[in-house]
Amino acid sequence: MYFVADRNGNITEEDSFQDRLLEWMYAHRIGRILLRPLMLPFVSRIGGKLLNSRISRPVIRPFIYKQKINMSEYKEKQYVSYNDFFTRELVSGARKVEKAPGVFISPCDSRLMVYRIDGEGAFRVKHTFYTVQQLLRDKKLAERYRGGYVWVFRLCVQDYHRYIYVDNGRESAGRAIPGVFHTVNPAAGNRIPIYKENTREYSLLKSENFGTVLQMEVGALLVGKIENRREKTYVKRGEEKGNFAFGGSTVILMTQAGKARPDKDILKNSARGIETGVKLGERIGNAAAV
Repeated sequence: MYFVADRNGNITEEDSFQDRLLEWMYAHRIGRILLRPLMLPFVSRIGGKLLNSRISRPVIRPFIYKQKINMSEYKEKQYVSYNDFFTRELVSGARKVEKAPGVFISPCDSRLMVYRIDGEGAFRVKHTFYTVQQLLRDKKLAERYRGGYVWVFRLCVQDYHRYIYVDNGRESAGRAIPGVFHTVNPAAGNRIPIYKENTREYSLLKSENFGTVLQMEVGALLVGKIENRREKTYVKRGEEKGNFAFGGSTVILMTQAGKARPDKDILKNSARGIETGVKLGERIGNAAAV
């Protein structure tokens, strides 16, 4: 069971059968043993091949119905596989990308929580302690984000699984860190350090308005792969950066001290352990000097 707030302050409780099952599995030794093989990279590759095949097509329509997905938001096409559907594209105008230079935007549709990085380069997600150095495996780079913020965008299976750049700027080469594939459901995050164990990739955006923004994509249980499409070094706000294949997953942003400030409702919700539902391109904060 966990709570999600909308931008108007309305809070809903989410407690599905899947949530309860994962909660039990991560809380009990037998459950963790059963989960172990599902987290291995080769299992995700096998699952990805299955979901890329035509045999997966029959599950598309029931999934749309069960998750109440508004298909009018997406480009009309005949999907050849479930993964083809899962990586579907929005129609033009389905999301508004805020263009004001001082507005900090969400890179994806998701549930957002924000955490302050302390003077030692550490932060806590629910009951799990992290350091930036553990996430990045780079001590020198981690130093740059002391006193800043970590923005954790958790995508559920029903969400749009493409993500964008949050500002104009120059993007560095990416770095891939191999790992396992825990679920990003709060059931796992409450008990284990999923973000420093899961497979992940990150790059740096030397942005025009928010300093150097680090953007990390984290794979999760049964995610086939992270598909980034880096075609040029200079990118623009709202341009597509990539997408996830099947499964829940997470985008993490890190901002430097004094460069970006989260909106008050998001900070308040995060302090209470409540996620905030956000959409791709919408305002979630502003340049700290504004």
